[in-house]
Amino acid sequence: MTVDYFERKLDDKRRLTIPAELRNEFASGVVITRGFKQYLHLYSKAVWDEKVEPELQGSILDEEVADLNVKFRSGKTEARLDEKQGRFTIEQHLLDYAGINRDVIAVRAGKYWRIAAA
Repeated sequence: MTVDYFERKLDDKRRLTIPAELRNEFASGVVITRGFKQYLHLYSKAVWDEKVEPELQGSILDEEVADLNVKFRSGKTEARLDEKQGRFTIEQHLLDYAGINRDVIAVRAGKYWRIAAA
Protein backbone atom coordinates (compact mmCIF):
# COMPACT_ATOMS: atom_id res chain seq x y z
CA MET A 1 0.00 0.00 0.00
CA THR A 2 1.35 3.42 -0.98
CA VAL A 3 0.86 6.21 1.51
CA ASP A 4 0.79 9.66 -0.12
CA TYR A 5 -0.92 11.62 2.65
CA PHE A 6 -1.19 11.53 6.42
CA GLU A 7 -2.38 13.72 9.28
CA ARG A 8 -0.85 13.77 12.74
CA LYS A 9 -0.67 15.80 15.92
CA LEU A 10 2.72 16.83 17.25
CA ASP A 11 3.32 15.67 20.79
CA ASP A 12 4.32 18.02 23.62
CA LYS A 13 8.00 17.69 22.64
CA ARG A 14 7.35 18.78 18.99
CA ARG A 15 7.75 15.21 17.70
CA LEU A 16 6.07 14.01 14.53
CA THR A 17 5.29 10.30 14.22
CA ILE A 18 5.77 8.80 10.76
CA PRO A 19 3.22 6.12 9.76
CA ALA A 20 4.60 2.61 10.11
CA GLU A 21 4.27 2.02 6.34
CA LEU A 22 6.74 4.88 5.68
CA ARG A 23 9.42 4.23 8.27
CA ASN A 24 11.67 2.25 5.92
CA GLU A 25 11.68 5.26 3.56
CA PHE A 26 13.32 7.27 6.35
CA ALA A 27 15.70 4.59 7.63
CA SER A 28 18.67 6.70 6.48
CA GLY A 29 17.44 9.59 8.61
CA VAL A 30 15.33 12.67 7.96
CA VAL A 31 16.14 16.15 6.71
CA ILE A 32 13.59 18.88 7.30
CA THR A 33 13.85 22.41 5.98
CA ARG A 34 11.79 25.38 4.87
CA GLY A 35 9.72 25.01 1.72
CA PHE A 36 9.05 27.58 -0.97
CA LYS A 37 5.93 28.88 0.73
CA GLN A 38 4.55 28.46 4.25
CA TYR A 39 5.25 24.75 4.54
CA LEU A 40 8.20 22.50 5.29
CA HIS A 41 10.01 19.97 3.14
CA LEU A 42 10.72 16.56 4.61
CA TYR A 43 13.30 14.39 2.84
CA SER A 44 14.86 11.09 3.63
CA LYS A 45 18.58 11.61 4.25
CA ALA A 46 19.30 9.40 1.23
CA VAL A 47 17.18 11.57 -1.11
CA TRP A 48 18.71 14.75 0.30
CA ASP A 49 22.24 13.45 -0.29
CA GLU A 50 21.53 11.98 -3.75
CA LYS A 51 19.11 14.53 -5.25
CA VAL A 52 19.01 17.83 -3.37
CA GLU A 53 22.63 18.30 -2.34
CA PRO A 54 23.96 18.02 -5.93
CA GLU A 55 21.41 20.62 -7.10
CA LEU A 56 22.65 23.04 -4.44
CA GLN A 57 26.24 22.70 -5.68
CA GLY A 58 25.74 24.85 -8.80
CA SER A 59 27.93 27.77 -9.82
CA ILE A 60 28.85 30.18 -7.03
CA LEU A 61 27.99 32.97 -9.47
CA ASP A 62 24.45 31.70 -10.08
CA GLU A 63 22.09 33.91 -8.07
CA GLU A 64 19.23 31.39 -8.29
CA VAL A 65 21.42 28.65 -6.78
CA ALA A 66 22.57 31.07 -4.08
CA ASP A 67 18.94 31.90 -3.22
CA LEU A 68 18.05 28.20 -3.08
CA ASN A 69 20.97 27.57 -0.73
CA VAL A 70 19.72 30.27 1.61
CA LYS A 71 16.19 28.86 1.50
CA PHE A 72 17.07 25.21 1.99
CA ARG A 73 20.18 25.36 4.17
CA SER A 74 19.15 28.03 6.67
CA GLY A 75 17.31 26.26 9.41
CA LYS A 76 17.82 22.79 7.91
CA THR A 77 17.90 20.09 10.52
CA GLU A 78 18.71 16.40 10.39
CA ALA A 79 17.39 13.72 12.70
CA ARG A 80 16.90 9.99 13.03
CA LEU A 81 13.58 8.36 13.71
CA ASP A 82 13.38 6.88 17.15
CA GLU A 83 13.23 3.14 16.57
CA LYS A 84 10.30 2.28 18.80
CA GLN A 85 7.74 4.86 17.73
CA GLY A 86 9.08 6.21 14.41
CA ARG A 87 9.10 9.85 15.38
CA PHE A 88 11.48 12.79 15.18
CA THR A 89 11.55 16.32 16.60
CA ILE A 90 10.81 19.38 14.49
CA GLU A 91 12.70 22.47 15.63
CA GLN A 92 10.55 25.35 16.87
CA HIS A 93 11.85 27.85 14.29
CA LEU A 94 10.65 25.56 11.49
CA LEU A 95 7.23 25.16 13.11
CA ASP A 96 7.01 28.95 13.42
CA TYR A 97 7.92 29.39 9.74
CA ALA A 98 5.16 27.01 8.67
CA GLY A 99 2.61 28.28 11.21
CA ILE A 100 2.31 24.81 12.72
CA ASN A 101 1.02 24.59 16.27
CA ARG A 102 -0.03 20.98 16.74
CA ASP A 103 -2.02 19.58 13.81
CA VAL A 104 0.02 18.56 10.77
CA ILE A 105 -0.82 17.48 7.22
CA ALA A 106 1.86 15.69 5.18
CA VAL A 107 1.52 15.19 1.42
CA ARG A 108 3.98 13.34 -0.81
CA ALA A 109 5.37 15.59 -3.54
CA GLY A 110 7.52 13.24 -5.59
CA LYS A 111 10.75 12.52 -3.71
CA TYR A 112 9.87 14.62 -0.66
CA TRP A 113 6.95 15.44 1.63
CA ARG A 114 5.26 18.79 2.21
CA ILE A 115 4.45 19.34 5.86
CA ALA A 116 1.90 22.06 6.69
CA ALA A 117 -0.49 23.17 9.38
CA ALA A 118 -3.77 21.27 9.27
